[in-house]
Amino acid sequence: MKGNGTVYLVGAGPGDAGLLTLRGAELLGRADVVVYDALVNPELLRLAPNTAEIIYGGKRSKDHAIPQGDLNELLISKAREGKCVVRLKGGDPYIFGRGGEEAEHLAAAEIPFEVVPGVSSVVAAPNYAGIPLTHRAHCSSYTVVTGHEEPAKEESTIDWAQLAKVQGTKVILMGTERIRKIAEALVAHGVPKETPVAMVRWGTTSQQQSIEGTLATIADVADRNQFAPPSVTVIGEVVKLRGKLNWFEKRPLFGRRVVVTRTREQAGRLSRRLSELGADVLEIPTIKIIPPKNKMDLKDAVLGLHEYDWVVFTSPNGVTCFFEYFFKGFDDLREIGGVRIAAVGPATAAKLKELHLQVDLMPEEYVAARIVDAFVNYQSVENLKILLLRAEVANPELPKALEKLGAIVDDIACYQTVPETEDVTGAAAKLVERGADWITFTSSSTVEHFHERFNLPELLKKFSGLQLASIGPETSKTLKALGLEPSIEASPHTIDGLVEGIANHK
Repeated sequence: MKGNGTVYLVGAGPGDAGLLTLRGAELLGRADVVVYDALVNPELLRLAPNTAEIIYGGKRSKDHAIPQGDLNELLISKAREGKCVVRLKGGDPYIFGRGGEEAEHLAAAEIPFEVVPGVSSVVAAPNYAGIPLTHRAHCSSYTVVTGHEEPAKEESTIDWAQLAKVQGTKVILMGTERIRKIAEALVAHGVPKETPVAMVRWGTTSQQQSIEGTLATIADVADRNQFAPPSVTVIGEVVKLRGKLNWFEKRPLFGRRVVVTRTREQAGRLSRRLSELGADVLEIPTIKIIPPKNKMDLKDAVLGLHEYDWVVFTSPNGVTCFFEYFFKGFDDLREIGGVRIAAVGPATAAKLKELHLQVDLMPEEYVAARIVDAFVNYQSVENLKILLLRAEVANPELPKALEKLGAIVDDIACYQTVPETEDVTGAAAKLVERGADWITFTSSSTVEHFHERFNLPELLKKFSGLQLASIGPETSKTLKALGLEPSIEASPHTIDGLVEGIANHK
């Protein structure tokens, strides 16, 4: 008889996906079932296996996708099926997250469980807003309470009179809609009305918004700014430090929404660079890489590799896909023989370097057409046999130009790009609903497949502020074929050049 599985109550952190703990990431990576809440960053769901069952558990004020009692039973039933269940909860499971209640039910049902602490918005949201909760020059303690309760009700679990007397910083969670009554209650019990107050909504995310005032004014400030949950309120002298310590909201791309259209496997570096500059990154892969239709030509190329003088790779995808097939036929990299290697661009060269392969030729301008000029300057290619490894549908100009120089070219497809239509994180729906500031394109195929899915000209009409960023001339040419002009073309034609172009664009 199969034994029970284990339920892991994992703190997902306050919103910034990078604040998930290593233990949390490890457990997500082997989960059979993931039950997540509304405040969990959906990007974290990508850490789960493709086979995992993903269940939305809701949990916003007045909006529970699954009632708490049913959710408790769901965790128990999935564990009794012998599954690894990750209960992903915003912030920390035990801080105003009902994690304690869920753990009690698991214990009563004799289901093994583990609690993985998470970074709480209690400390994270003020931190990202430039507010230290303690500071030797201001205070040496802080107190945290929920703002869900009505301060004026007769039987409150919060002693507002006592809270007013407590020294140090006061942190109110979930008090956005009651901030006026909370401020009035504290003033009524002796806290000076001039006490500084800050409210931070969607803390640690690129949607973060912060407002400041005093106990006397904060409610009016919130009304003027139509300030809505979820938010953290900080009350105390430490709020005055925000002017000097507000590091997060000063990033160059803070508040900008940028769409990344690369494949899921390749999106990481571009997304990370943009996120580090403060952008709200929507990863919407428009293509995925699959094997070529004609595998026999690729197989023949692998087996006959020693017959070639040069191998030319035009993308990291080509490197990855070719060597996947190579190592199915050979166990030793030395079987590549004495063939020389050309790469279009540093990203392709870096992929080859991971295999400890030296690149003999790379054009100064990172476009396929320039590889011809590089060959001309390097040596005569007349009667040399060149293996060109790239996508199934690719620009025919390169092999024609090499043949014109007298080379014998085998243009072999080692992969094909097909449309990616899944929307695991809801990023595509978010783009259609709210738009973005930038869409980045790193190849012609990303343009073509994005256009097929979203109708790019119509999307630009719908969101007039939307701008396009191209990695290079070939990609720009595909955009122009749609009657569109990119606002920037990366120079150099690299991921770094693309990011710098967006960051520096006025």
